[in-house]
Amino acid sequence: MPLFEPMQIGNVSLRNRIVVSPMCEYSAIDGVPNDWHLVHLGSRAVGGAGLVFTEATAVSAEGRISPADTGLWNAVQQDNWRRIVEFIHAQGAAAGIQLAHAGRKASTDLPWRGGKPLRADQGAWTPVAPSAIAFDTGYPVPDALGRDGIHAVASDFAASARRALEAGFDVVEIHAAHGYLLHEFLSPLSNTRDDEYGGSLPNRARILREVVAAVRGHWPAPRPLFVRVSATEWAQDGWDIDECVELGRWLGDDGVDLIDCSSGGNLPRVTIPLGPGYQVPFAARIRGEAGIPTAAVGLITDARQAQDILDRGDADLIVMARELLRDPYFPRRAAKELGAEIKPPDQYLRAW
Repeated sequence: MPLFEPMQIGNVSLRNRIVVSPMCEYSAIDGVPNDWHLVHLGSRAVGGAGLVFTEATAVSAEGRISPADTGLWNAVQQDNWRRIVEFIHAQGAAAGIQLAHAGRKASTDLPWRGGKPLRADQGAWTPVAPSAIAFDTGYPVPDALGRDGIHAVASDFAASARRALEAGFDVVEIHAAHGYLLHEFLSPLSNTRDDEYGGSLPNRARILREVVAAVRGHWPAPRPLFVRVSATEWAQDGWDIDECVELGRWLGDDGVDLIDCSSGGNLPRVTIPLGPGYQVPFAARIRGEAGIPTAAVGLITDARQAQDILDRGDADLIVMARELLRDPYFPRRAAKELGAEIKPPDQYLRAW
């Protein structure tokens, strides 16, 4: 499975197996993507990636991590995404959008201003969650969603998927990782409900499966649908890889095409054994035991490392974040190292 071998997934053909990970830029106004997002995402398409994902894009205003997050809940946002998608396509890459709801981690300031919860005079809003449990000391206690609120969340994801289709995206990814709303429901440490959305694994997974069904109503197969998961939250009695494997089986039955395997984010101050490719074993296990394609992400920084993951059959796609921030043209460098070739845009032929 060469890194620069095309991959057909649903009705989309990726030119290679390098994926630009969703990376929040905190640069939007009223959820509207702008020239920063065009240049940020477009340069990585020029750089040779096979699939370029937007940042976590909120399905509602209350679902934003910060006031500067992108969104896809209105026509202005949709129109601005369309021009970015068209540029990505013109460079030969596929365009993916990650749809998200921040849950109890919403209403925070920008990271370079400290990332703390907003104050009322900064436009704070009340986050929502499965249970009224704050993320950490100093964070507001969220409102526990009722059944109507849960159904509204599923409807918001569905409406954003419809807008993604109209904007021309090729892939939709549902964000169920990193301690945001859908992950909060999955974890018994943040979900203490005693109704049909809490307790057992089938109950805790219910909202995610309802969101998948709602999205598929507007994003029909064979259009690729991914789900990003935190395969573990690195805490005793918390969400773990065993439950994630079972979830992967169910999501495959529900029409999900690929599981994007990350970890952590739902609990503060946990110890994570960081190291090169430290999350790859999760992708390998879900791929092998749940029988669904996976993507590996996390401290993957060089061509040979990425190729080895594919050679072992641990994953089907390589998702990269920080290395592609450091070098948008990493895929071209990696292709040269591995003896492959990515033809540059005509404007760059003189340097080929």
